[in-house]
Amino acid sequence: MMRILLAGASGYIGQSVLRALLARGHDVVAPVRQEMEISHPKLTQMTGALEALSADHIGPVDHVVSCLASRSGGIRDAHRVDFQANMTLLDLAQSCKARRFTLLSAICVQRPMLSFQRAKLQFERALIDAPIDHSIIRPTAYFKSISGQVERVRQGKPFLIFGDGRETSCTPISRSDLAEFMVERLTDPAARNAILPIGGPGPALSARAQGELLCQAFGRPAKFRSVSPKIFDIIGTALWPLAQVSPWAQDRAEFMRIAKYYATQSMLVWDETAQRYDRALTPSTGHDCLEDYYAQLAAGQVDAPDLGAHKLF
Repeated sequence: MMRILLAGASGYIGQSVLRALLARGHDVVAPVRQEMEISHPKLTQMTGALEALSADHIGPVDHVVSCLASRSGGIRDAHRVDFQANMTLLDLAQSCKARRFTLLSAICVQRPMLSFQRAKLQFERALIDAPIDHSIIRPTAYFKSISGQVERVRQGKPFLIFGDGRETSCTPISRSDLAEFMVERLTDPAARNAILPIGGPGPALSARAQGELLCQAFGRPAKFRSVSPKIFDIIGTALWPLAQVSPWAQDRAEFMRIAKYYATQSMLVWDETAQRYDRALTPSTGHDCLEDYYAQLAAGQVDAPDLGAHKLF
Protein backbone atom coordinates (compact mmCIF):
# COMPACT_ATOMS: atom_id res chain seq x y z
CA MET A 1 0.00 0.00 0.00
CA MET A 2 1.12 3.57 -0.68
CA ARG A 3 0.70 6.96 0.92
CA ILE A 4 -0.76 9.27 -1.72
CA LEU A 5 -1.25 13.01 -1.87
CA LEU A 6 -4.42 13.65 -3.90
CA ALA A 7 -5.16 17.20 -5.06
CA GLY A 8 -8.63 17.99 -6.38
CA ALA A 9 -10.26 15.27 -4.30
CA SER A 10 -13.54 17.19 -4.06
CA GLY A 11 -13.90 17.63 -7.84
CA TYR A 12 -15.93 15.67 -10.37
CA ILE A 13 -13.18 13.14 -11.19
CA GLY A 14 -11.25 13.56 -7.94
CA GLN A 15 -14.11 12.16 -5.87
CA SER A 16 -14.05 8.93 -7.87
CA VAL A 17 -10.25 8.72 -7.71
CA LEU A 18 -10.45 9.15 -3.93
CA ARG A 19 -12.98 6.31 -3.61
CA ALA A 20 -10.86 4.05 -5.82
CA LEU A 21 -7.70 4.74 -3.80
CA LEU A 22 -9.41 4.09 -0.47
CA ALA A 23 -11.04 0.91 -1.81
CA ARG A 24 -7.54 -0.42 -2.56
CA GLY A 25 -6.34 0.34 0.96
CA HIS A 26 -4.06 3.28 0.17
CA ASP A 27 -3.52 6.04 2.71
CA VAL A 28 -4.70 9.32 1.18
CA VAL A 29 -3.81 12.88 2.14
CA ALA A 30 -6.27 15.31 0.53
CA PRO A 31 -5.68 19.07 0.59
CA VAL A 32 -9.12 20.71 0.43
CA ARG A 33 -10.41 24.25 0.88
CA GLN A 34 -13.46 22.96 2.75
CA GLU A 35 -13.66 19.62 4.51
CA MET A 36 -15.52 16.97 2.51
CA GLU A 37 -18.45 15.02 3.92
CA ILE A 38 -16.55 11.76 3.95
CA SER A 39 -14.92 9.94 6.81
CA HIS A 40 -12.48 7.08 6.37
CA PRO A 41 -9.69 5.79 8.62
CA LYS A 42 -7.21 6.01 5.75
CA LEU A 43 -8.17 9.54 4.69
CA THR A 44 -6.52 12.65 6.08
CA GLN A 45 -8.08 15.95 5.00
CA MET A 46 -6.00 19.12 5.22
CA THR A 47 -8.09 22.26 4.90
CA GLY A 48 -6.71 25.53 3.64
CA ALA A 49 -4.91 26.87 0.61
CA LEU A 50 -2.55 24.52 -1.19
CA GLU A 51 0.12 27.22 -1.08
CA ALA A 52 0.09 27.14 2.74
CA LEU A 53 1.01 23.44 2.97
CA SER A 54 4.54 22.12 3.32
CA ALA A 55 6.32 18.82 3.65
CA ASP A 56 6.36 19.41 7.42
CA HIS A 57 2.53 19.38 7.41
CA ILE A 58 2.16 16.40 5.10
CA GLY A 59 5.16 14.17 5.70
CA PRO A 60 6.62 11.74 3.15
CA VAL A 61 4.37 10.45 0.36
CA ASP A 62 4.95 7.79 -2.27
CA HIS A 63 2.89 9.30 -5.04
CA VAL A 64 1.14 12.57 -5.92
CA VAL A 65 -2.03 12.61 -8.01
CA SER A 66 -3.41 15.86 -9.42
CA CYS A 67 -7.05 16.13 -10.47
CA LEU A 68 -6.85 19.93 -10.39
CA ALA A 69 -8.64 21.75 -13.23
CA SER A 70 -10.04 25.23 -13.72
CA ARG A 71 -13.80 25.27 -13.36
CA SER A 72 -14.59 28.04 -15.82
CA GLY A 73 -11.86 27.79 -18.44
CA GLY A 74 -11.44 31.55 -18.11
CA ILE A 75 -8.05 33.06 -18.92
CA ARG A 76 -6.93 33.94 -15.40
CA ASP A 77 -8.59 30.92 -13.82
CA ALA A 78 -6.81 28.59 -16.25
CA HIS A 79 -3.39 30.03 -15.45
CA ARG A 80 -4.08 30.08 -11.71
CA VAL A 81 -5.27 26.46 -11.49
CA ASP A 82 -4.13 24.45 -14.52
CA PHE A 83 -0.61 25.85 -14.36
CA GLN A 84 0.22 27.68 -11.14
CA ALA A 85 -1.59 25.43 -8.65
CA ASN A 86 -0.05 22.38 -10.29
CA MET A 87 3.39 23.99 -10.10
CA THR A 88 2.84 24.50 -6.38
CA LEU A 89 1.83 20.84 -6.11
CA LEU A 90 4.90 19.74 -8.07
CA ASP A 91 7.18 21.61 -5.67
CA LEU A 92 5.33 19.98 -2.78
CA ALA A 93 5.69 16.54 -4.38
CA GLN A 94 9.46 16.91 -4.53
CA SER A 95 9.64 18.24 -0.97
CA CYS A 96 7.63 15.21 0.22
CA LYS A 97 10.02 12.84 -1.61
CA ALA A 98 7.30 11.46 -3.90
CA ARG A 99 8.48 8.92 -6.46
CA ARG A 100 5.90 9.79 -9.14
CA PHE A 101 3.45 12.52 -10.08
CA THR A 102 0.28 11.53 -11.96
CA LEU A 103 -1.47 14.36 -13.77
CA LEU A 104 -5.04 14.34 -15.01
CA SER A 105 -4.85 16.42 -18.20
CA ALA A 106 -7.15 16.33 -21.27
CA ILE A 107 -7.00 14.94 -24.78
CA CYS A 108 -7.88 18.34 -26.26
CA VAL A 109 -4.39 19.68 -25.52
CA GLN A 110 -3.23 17.87 -28.68
CA ARG A 111 -4.36 20.87 -30.73
CA PRO A 112 -4.13 23.84 -28.33
CA MET A 113 -6.13 26.92 -29.26
CA LEU A 114 -7.45 27.98 -25.85
CA SER A 115 -6.05 29.45 -22.65
CA PHE A 116 -6.77 26.43 -20.48
CA GLN A 117 -5.17 24.10 -23.03
CA ARG A 118 -2.02 26.21 -23.15
CA ALA A 119 -1.91 26.34 -19.35
CA LYS A 120 -2.23 22.55 -19.14
CA LEU A 121 0.51 22.07 -21.73
CA GLN A 122 2.78 24.55 -19.97
CA PHE A 123 2.53 22.46 -16.82
CA GLU A 124 2.90 19.19 -18.71
CA ARG A 125 6.23 20.44 -20.07
CA ALA A 126 7.34 21.52 -16.59
CA LEU A 127 6.39 18.12 -15.19
CA ILE A 128 8.26 16.25 -17.93
CA ASP A 129 11.38 18.34 -17.25
CA ALA A 130 11.17 17.91 -13.45
CA PRO A 131 13.41 15.38 -11.62
CA ILE A 132 10.47 13.12 -10.74
CA ASP A 133 8.78 10.30 -12.63
CA HIS A 134 5.45 11.22 -14.19
CA SER A 135 2.33 9.83 -15.80
CA ILE A 136 0.10 12.18 -17.81
CA ILE A 137 -3.47 10.96 -18.34
CA ARG A 138 -5.40 12.54 -21.24
CA PRO A 139 -9.03 11.38 -21.17
CA THR A 140 -11.61 11.99 -23.88
CA ALA A 141 -15.06 13.42 -23.15
CA TYR A 142 -16.73 12.72 -19.80
CA PHE A 143 -20.33 11.57 -19.56
CA LYS A 144 -20.99 14.81 -17.69
CA SER A 145 -19.70 17.02 -20.51
CA ILE A 146 -22.07 15.51 -23.09
CA SER A 147 -25.18 15.56 -20.90
CA GLY A 148 -26.03 19.24 -21.17
CA GLN A 149 -29.23 18.69 -23.16
CA VAL A 150 -30.96 16.25 -20.82
CA GLU A 151 -33.67 18.73 -19.83
CA ARG A 152 -34.25 19.81 -23.45
CA VAL A 153 -34.93 16.24 -24.49
CA ARG A 154 -36.96 15.53 -21.35
CA GLN A 155 -39.21 18.44 -22.34
CA GLY A 156 -39.56 17.14 -25.90
CA LYS A 157 -37.39 19.85 -27.46
CA PRO A 158 -35.06 19.03 -30.37
CA PHE A 159 -31.47 18.04 -29.66
CA LEU A 160 -29.14 20.79 -30.86
CA ILE A 161 -26.28 19.82 -33.17
CA PHE A 162 -23.66 21.71 -35.16
CA GLY A 163 -23.81 21.19 -38.90
CA ASP A 164 -25.26 17.75 -39.52
CA GLY A 165 -23.96 16.47 -36.18
CA ARG A 166 -21.49 14.06 -37.75
CA GLU A 167 -18.38 16.24 -38.02
CA THR A 168 -17.10 15.50 -34.51
CA SER A 169 -17.05 12.39 -32.34
CA CYS A 170 -15.68 11.04 -29.07
CA THR A 171 -15.36 7.87 -27.02
CA PRO A 172 -16.86 9.12 -23.74
CA ILE A 173 -15.60 7.69 -20.47
CA SER A 174 -17.36 7.49 -17.11
CA ARG A 175 -15.64 9.01 -14.11
CA SER A 176 -15.52 5.66 -12.30
CA ASP A 177 -13.85 3.94 -15.29
CA LEU A 178 -11.38 6.82 -15.56
CA ALA A 179 -10.63 6.67 -11.84
CA GLU A 180 -9.98 2.92 -12.03
CA PHE A 181 -7.66 3.47 -14.99
CA MET A 182 -5.74 6.19 -13.16
CA VAL A 183 -5.32 4.21 -9.95
CA GLU A 184 -4.20 1.10 -11.84
CA ARG A 185 -1.49 3.15 -13.57
CA LEU A 186 0.09 4.04 -10.22
CA THR A 187 1.83 0.67 -10.12
CA ASP A 188 2.09 0.08 -13.88
CA PRO A 189 5.73 0.20 -15.06
CA ALA A 190 4.55 1.01 -18.60
CA ALA A 191 2.93 4.22 -17.31
CA ARG A 192 6.24 5.58 -16.00
CA ASN A 193 7.18 8.79 -17.85
CA ALA A 194 4.35 8.25 -20.33
CA ILE A 195 1.52 10.29 -21.85
CA LEU A 196 -1.61 8.13 -21.87
CA PRO A 197 -4.70 9.08 -23.89
CA ILE A 198 -7.76 7.10 -22.83
CA GLY A 199 -11.41 6.80 -23.76
CA GLY A 200 -14.33 4.63 -22.81
CA PRO A 201 -15.54 1.39 -24.41
CA GLY A 202 -17.39 1.03 -27.69
CA PRO A 203 -17.37 2.90 -30.98
CA ALA A 204 -16.78 6.62 -31.40
CA LEU A 205 -20.07 8.51 -31.07
CA SER A 206 -20.92 11.57 -33.14
CA ALA A 207 -23.04 14.35 -31.69
CA ARG A 208 -25.98 13.02 -33.71
CA ALA A 209 -25.47 9.52 -32.31
CA GLN A 210 -25.37 10.97 -28.78
CA GLY A 211 -28.66 12.76 -29.46
CA GLU A 212 -30.26 9.58 -30.76
CA LEU A 213 -29.22 7.70 -27.62
CA LEU A 214 -30.55 10.43 -25.35
CA CYS A 215 -33.89 10.64 -27.16
CA GLN A 216 -34.19 6.86 -27.06
CA ALA A 217 -33.54 6.83 -23.31
CA PHE A 218 -36.43 9.26 -22.72
CA GLY A 219 -38.71 7.46 -25.16
CA ARG A 220 -38.74 10.45 -27.52
CA PRO A 221 -38.48 10.46 -31.31
CA ALA A 222 -35.08 11.70 -32.40
CA LYS A 223 -35.48 15.38 -33.31
CA PHE A 224 -32.59 17.66 -34.20
CA ARG A 225 -32.02 21.35 -34.79
CA SER A 226 -28.84 22.43 -36.53
CA VAL A 227 -26.87 25.43 -35.30
CA SER A 228 -23.91 26.97 -37.11
CA PRO A 229 -20.67 27.10 -35.09
CA LYS A 230 -20.23 30.59 -36.57
CA ILE A 231 -22.62 31.84 -33.90
CA PHE A 232 -19.73 31.71 -31.43
CA ASP A 233 -17.59 33.87 -33.74
CA ILE A 234 -20.40 36.40 -33.98
CA ILE A 235 -20.81 36.62 -30.20
CA GLY A 236 -17.06 36.74 -29.70
CA THR A 237 -16.71 39.57 -32.19
CA ALA A 238 -19.45 41.52 -30.42
CA LEU A 239 -17.58 41.10 -27.13
CA TRP A 240 -14.21 42.14 -28.56
CA PRO A 241 -14.38 45.92 -27.89
CA LEU A 242 -15.42 45.37 -24.27
CA ALA A 243 -12.83 42.60 -23.85
CA GLN A 244 -10.06 45.17 -24.33
CA VAL A 245 -10.87 46.70 -20.95
CA SER A 246 -12.99 44.16 -19.05
CA PRO A 247 -11.66 40.86 -17.61
CA TRP A 248 -15.28 39.67 -17.45
CA ALA A 249 -15.72 40.23 -21.19
CA GLN A 250 -12.35 38.60 -21.89
CA ASP A 251 -13.51 35.45 -20.15
CA ARG A 252 -16.88 35.52 -21.95
CA ALA A 253 -15.08 35.80 -25.29
CA GLU A 254 -12.81 32.94 -24.27
CA PHE A 255 -15.86 30.86 -23.40
CA MET A 256 -17.17 31.43 -26.93
CA ARG A 257 -13.86 30.13 -28.28
CA ILE A 258 -14.15 27.09 -26.01
CA ALA A 259 -17.67 26.44 -27.25
CA LYS A 260 -16.59 26.64 -30.88
CA TYR A 261 -13.66 24.33 -30.21
CA TYR A 262 -15.88 21.59 -28.84
CA ALA A 263 -18.39 22.16 -31.64
CA THR A 264 -15.76 21.60 -34.32
CA GLN A 265 -13.09 19.27 -32.85
CA SER A 266 -13.33 15.58 -32.04
CA MET A 267 -12.14 14.21 -28.71
CA LEU A 268 -10.01 11.43 -30.17
CA VAL A 269 -6.29 10.93 -30.70
CA TRP A 270 -5.00 13.26 -33.41
CA ASP A 271 -2.95 11.57 -36.15
CA GLU A 272 -0.43 14.24 -37.06
CA THR A 273 0.75 12.38 -40.18
CA ALA A 274 -2.75 11.87 -41.59
CA GLN A 275 -3.98 15.21 -40.19
CA ARG A 276 -7.14 13.70 -38.76
CA TYR A 277 -8.68 12.33 -35.57
CA ASP A 278 -8.49 8.55 -35.41
CA ARG A 279 -10.68 6.27 -33.30
CA ALA A 280 -8.35 3.33 -33.96
CA LEU A 281 -5.50 5.21 -32.25
CA THR A 282 -7.62 6.12 -29.22
CA PRO A 283 -7.20 3.53 -26.43
CA SER A 284 -10.28 2.54 -24.48
CA THR A 285 -10.99 1.12 -21.04
CA GLY A 286 -13.80 0.24 -18.68
CA HIS A 287 -17.31 -1.09 -19.10
CA ASP A 288 -19.65 1.90 -18.56
CA CYS A 289 -21.47 2.88 -21.77
CA LEU A 290 -23.11 6.21 -22.51
CA GLU A 291 -26.35 4.48 -23.49
CA ASP A 292 -26.66 2.96 -20.02
CA TYR A 293 -25.82 6.28 -18.37
CA TYR A 294 -28.56 8.06 -20.34
CA ALA A 295 -31.01 5.31 -19.36
CA GLN A 296 -30.11 5.85 -15.68
CA LEU A 297 -30.66 9.61 -16.09
CA ALA A 298 -34.07 9.02 -17.66
CA ALA A 299 -35.06 6.61 -14.87
CA GLY A 300 -33.96 9.05 -12.18
CA GLN A 301 -31.34 6.62 -10.90
CA VAL A 302 -28.64 9.30 -11.23
CA ASP A 303 -28.97 13.06 -11.15
CA ALA A 304 -28.31 15.17 -14.21
CA PRO A 305 -24.91 16.81 -13.71
CA ASP A 306 -24.68 20.50 -12.94
CA LEU A 307 -22.43 21.87 -15.71
CA GLY A 308 -22.36 25.38 -14.28
CA ALA A 309 -20.34 27.73 -16.47
CA HIS A 310 -19.68 24.89 -18.93
CA LYS A 311 -23.33 24.58 -19.95
CA LEU A 312 -24.05 25.88 -23.46
CA PHE A 313 -27.76 25.17 -23.85
